[in-house]
Amino acid sequence: MPGIPRAMPTDNLLWLVLDLAGTFAFALNGALLAVRAERLDIVGIVTLGMFTGLGGGTVRDVLLGALPPATFLDWRYLAAAAAGGLVAFVLGSRLDRLNGTITVFDAIGLSVFAVLGAYKALELGFGVVQAVIVGAVTAVGGGTIRDVMIGRVPTVLRSELYAIPALIGAVLYAAAYSFGYQGTLVALGAAAVCFVIRMIGVRFDLHAPYPPGRRQGK
Repeated sequence: MPGIPRAMPTDNLLWLVLDLAGTFAFALNGALLAVRAERLDIVGIVTLGMFTGLGGGTVRDVLLGALPPATFLDWRYLAAAAAGGLVAFVLGSRLDRLNGTITVFDAIGLSVFAVLGAYKALELGFGVVQAVIVGAVTAVGGGTIRDVMIGRVPTVLRSELYAIPALIGAVLYAAAYSFGYQGTLVALGAAAVCFVIRMIGVRFDLHAPYPPGRRQGK
């Protein structure tokens, strides 16, 4: 199946659903940000959503040499990203009233992509360290592209607990995989840990360590 390694577990349909769900979540996140902060028109909103949803997976496939990227082989990825952008365009004002909506969707995409990026790297024969790096890059890639496109410092560079949860999720899955635990429950567990850490960081305004002698905002 395009975009997913051939050596898939028997429940490959669920893996595909998770990949598409992550794409949709990131696309919705990017488009909601456009609706809330930038007031773009429908073209700008959907475009930003699609770049956010597809960016991480495309970078992942390029790094792994899985070319052409899944985005260009399977129309469902484009459809999922476009759907996220359109949902944000139609329901953006309503969704924006929900406290933390954008952050929650971003955390979902972050968690799913971190695990799937690590999984794909491992299935293609890469080592554990490389898989962790690919998982993290996959997770933060879409959000980074989104932030650059709207001219703000990427979230991953602003000392929030963003890349760290992605790294932890990727490490947990890669470690379990190396010990022979490759089931869907393991992947969902690793993604859940990533999601919880990210949301705890948001809830309590936790940040990655700052240089000695410096504080947040200094």
